[in-house]
Amino acid sequence: MVYENEYLNKISFPLGGIGTGSVGLRGNGSFYDWEIWNKPNKGSINGYTHIAVTYDDGEKRIVKVLQGDRAEDLEGHYGYPSVRGFGFGPQAQTMCGFPHFSRCVFDGRFPTAEITFSDSEFPGEVVLRAFNPFVPLDSAASSIPAAFFEIFYKNDGETEVSFGASFLLSNKFASSRNVEEKNGDVVSMKLINAGKNETDVEYADMSVSCVAPTAVQPYTYRGAWQDGISTYWNELSAGALSHRVYKEDGSWDMAALQKEVTVKPGERVSIRFVLSWNTPNNYNYWKPYLDENGRDISWKNYYATVFRDSVASGVYSLLHFDELYEKTVLFRDALHNSTLDPAVIDAVSSTLSVLKSPTVYRLENGEFYGFEGVASNAGSCEGTCQHVYNYAYAMAFLFPDLERSIRNLEFEYCTYSSGGMRFRIELPLSRNRETEKGTSCLDGQMGAVIKTYREWKISGDTEWLRHVFPTVKRILAYAWSEENEHAWDRNKDGVLEGRQHHTLDVELFGPSAWLEGFYLAALSAAAEMAEFLGENEAAAEYRRLLESGKRFTKEELFNGKYFIHKIDISDKSLAEKFGCEKDYWNEETGELKYQIAEGSSIDQLTAEWHRRLLGIGEIFDKDEVHTALQNLYRNNFKPSMREVTNMWRIFAAYDEGGAIMCDYPEGAYKPKIPITYCEECMTGFEYSLAGLLYSEGMVKEALAVVRAVRDRYDGKKRNPYNELECGSNYVRAMAAFALLPIAAGFSFDLARGEIGFSPVEEGDFRSLFSLASGWGVYERDGAETKITLSYGSLALSRLRLPYLVSPRLLLIDGKEMAFAFENGVISFDPTVANKEIYVK
Repeated sequence: MVYENEYLNKISFPLGGIGTGSVGLRGNGSFYDWEIWNKPNKGSINGYTHIAVTYDDGEKRIVKVLQGDRAEDLEGHYGYPSVRGFGFGPQAQTMCGFPHFSRCVFDGRFPTAEITFSDSEFPGEVVLRAFNPFVPLDSAASSIPAAFFEIFYKNDGETEVSFGASFLLSNKFASSRNVEEKNGDVVSMKLINAGKNETDVEYADMSVSCVAPTAVQPYTYRGAWQDGISTYWNELSAGALSHRVYKEDGSWDMAALQKEVTVKPGERVSIRFVLSWNTPNNYNYWKPYLDENGRDISWKNYYATVFRDSVASGVYSLLHFDELYEKTVLFRDALHNSTLDPAVIDAVSSTLSVLKSPTVYRLENGEFYGFEGVASNAGSCEGTCQHVYNYAYAMAFLFPDLERSIRNLEFEYCTYSSGGMRFRIELPLSRNRETEKGTSCLDGQMGAVIKTYREWKISGDTEWLRHVFPTVKRILAYAWSEENEHAWDRNKDGVLEGRQHHTLDVELFGPSAWLEGFYLAALSAAAEMAEFLGENEAAAEYRRLLESGKRFTKEELFNGKYFIHKIDISDKSLAEKFGCEKDYWNEETGELKYQIAEGSSIDQLTAEWHRRLLGIGEIFDKDEVHTALQNLYRNNFKPSMREVTNMWRIFAAYDEGGAIMCDYPEGAYKPKIPITYCEECMTGFEYSLAGLLYSEGMVKEALAVVRAVRDRYDGKKRNPYNELECGSNYVRAMAAFALLPIAAGFSFDLARGEIGFSPVEEGDFRSLFSLASGWGVYERDGAETKITLSYGSLALSRLRLPYLVSPRLLLIDGKEMAFAFENGVISFDPTVANKEIYVK
């Protein structure tokens, strides 16, 4: 994850907390994608905002913007009006017309970024470190509305020199007011939208803060043309910024903090700044919902209930800078020091950046809410969409409190009395779910059952399960309910029929291994939950349906090579009975539209992916799964897209490789209008396929898929920290995180006090793991197994390590434990591990 030269061009590394919005750090060190005002804002810059550094040895003074070259848009930017557009060159605010560094190298091991700058005209290297806290199981520390910066310099000369840094921040508002605030040694410049009061949805403030700055400039010079930035640069070049104050509010004013330090020969110093923001009042601008007075119903962002304003979050960040950085680095190193292939770690780490993007919010009480992704200036597809979030495994393991909040919200606000579910949570939450019904989605609704099982196993919280299980039963029973207008399993035989809405935004008619698999996985998970809670009658019912559906799947949905969608696409009545023939019947060809039929769908075994990740009972025949995976890879993975006809969105092109959504190999009939998005390459689906291949021991094939995806997001062609689907920062890409537990063969059941590991590959192995009560690193080194807890604890009585033959020693927190061993399982008296588990 080291980028330089042309591979810097597309980088925008999001710096922000979970649900706070973010500012992008470009590969050259400039600030981009200012998305801190409750909306996406792709491609934006904020005036002349930048960091500059200074060097002074008593004979010469050098001032440079802390940026490298920017090769894009040298003719100007399409889409901008008047003299800022194409034909006028880059905007002056990009700072590329100012002295800057000739070379920079970007080390982007998310969640931290470091850029090393060098130049023949500047003595010594300068390093910019940037991050926002990313601390697993600590959603509070990971939700601070701020970007943390530290600039390092080492004096390699033989004499004492002065090194300095200045952070210039532009007030984006036409009515601007800049206020200097001091909190002990911390000085902040707070830039306010003076045209709004603090209760308005458009109110905002942002700050730059520093400990004991050398100079504070509340306002740059107010004048016409380039007067302000010219005066600022002249003052900085001369030595110190003047303390300029205006009593009247202005427009788009700028403010700066400067700090200079003396550096002895051989000494390394650093200067810290925090950029923080506060846009406290949010509302659903994408679908206005008004109160009785015709005003937008708004709510506070969670961070605004924690921090009074941007100064408060900035001061907190500086005072806790070391602690928050150390915790972030602990996670970063645990993740990046894995023995897994670098492409896997690249995929896992880079896609975690979605959690720091404008795709996600935290509501006033801290609950998680998200779009699917974001368009340039608005969210893309609202409502923490069930079937998209089915794939996003990162938060379930790393921030399980936030993931569980989604379950609670969808059960409370999206579940109808019939058991049907609206698959999007709509804001404000006060909206009436019974009078504003939406479509129920098969894979989303069954996914809600599966994910309830997951949250229970990750946390071991049986009381929570007991509380929500009546709702889970109602959700599952909707499949055969007379109130289900889609008639998923009206005859209650464990086989899907009817009309099934799904994540490809259309309906399937008739049983497919893809959606049938979701149904079977939900039945299997529900049966185990019911048995654990003593609801044996419900469990027996679920298992009867499960066995019936499994038989049908084996006999009818496997064609000898892969799993299919069983349908007669010439049967118009399949759509007529649901009144949707107008949308789904192709009169010209006499076929139903948007069906998979005989195609090899990338999602045919997604339920098996969930099953293996979560330890759900078997739903497919093992041998058929192996054969299907071999053919799925052979059919759908394209090492080059050059000969693929794709009339859909282009996420892989030319000689780039990828796995397409649906392929029709020789001998398979392809409908004249097949399933939507048929030839697209969408990374979340590709990662789930790679995970399945990995779990089946097809490591070479799995890595080929992962590498193809990350080769597309290489910094030269696309942003490594922004995998696309329906917009930027797309949630489904977090399917990549599942590669970690799959590769480790990680099993977990905290309800029964058990965890386990069985790495897919032989030999020494090391990888991060995480559950609701603790996270750490698992290592297998020869005959030794070590589980080191970095945070929290694990209450255990069983350890499943199938690769062991005859273990002789078990230490938990250094204490030797008596144990029994059978069939790869170590059993011992219930205990709590706080530091380390060691087995030999």
